Amino acid sequence: MSLASLVAALALAQAAPGAPSPDLTAVPPPPPMAAPVARILIASDSTAANYGASAYPQMGWGMVLKCSLDPRVEVVNLARGGRSTKTFIEEGLWAGLLEKIKPGDTVMIAFGHNDADRVKIVRFTDPQGAYTDNLTRFVADVRAAGGQPVLMTPIAKHVFLDDQVQETHGAYAVAVRDVAKATNTPLIDLDADMMGAQQARGEAGSRGFYLIYTPRDGVARYPNGISDTTHINEGGARLAAALVAARLAFLKLPVSAYVRPASTGDQPILGGPRCLGR
Repeated sequence: MSLASLVAALALAQAAPGAPSPDLTAVPPPPPMAAPVARILIASDSTAANYGASAYPQMGWGMVLKCSLDPRVEVVNLARGGRSTKTFIEEGLWAGLLEKIKPGDTVMIAFGHNDADRVKIVRFTDPQGAYTDNLTRFVADVRAAGGQPVLMTPIAKHVFLDDQVQETHGAYAVAVRDVAKATNTPLIDLDADMMGAQQARGEAGSRGFYLIYTPRDGVARYPNGISDTTHINEGGARLAAALVAARLAFLKLPVSAYVRPASTGDQPILGGPRCLGR
């Protein structure tokens, strides 16, 4: 029954005392939501995390990974700012993720920025010690839960010297690659890929992917400017997500069939995490 027909039936019932009420059960229920064809869970830090509108232009790549996927793929972004592998475990975030895993889920694991933090020492892990141990544990836990782990090197920072982008993750990126090899786990080398993308654009051209602004840029959240070479803005998030998806498409995992890689070139800035054309 259409909305117009239902309204008419109700009007007739009110106009005719004693008349039977219309059979509202005849209105078909809305179709059920289609079950996702695949799920991706993200365990990471602030570079992948979700942010509200008040934090804009800061965004995490996990917010827009969906734009490079079949719309039927569900992305569960459990990344949390300021976390290392150590604190992600200690705060119960890893246990919470394990409770959410369903057989066949893909779990993307990307840490390193905070593991290297020697100022907030509670976050720190030795790349050849606890960091390697924690990543190895993550892989084993995901497999035990029936999921597919994917290890990721931490996203590159924006650091140039003499027009050359610099490697800033050093032993941590090496450790991720080593654990991936030792455990036969698929790897997405976002550190190397983001460095390559920056180098292709040069120091000035790639600066626009990070939270690097002057007061003249007129960014409301940073009226006095900011020089944050670690965290990414919308453009950086979209670039990083596209780089991640491009690698994911070639890993020959079940989820790879549902990847629709976005361009790794400059993408439209939409003012938030929505996807162009959706």
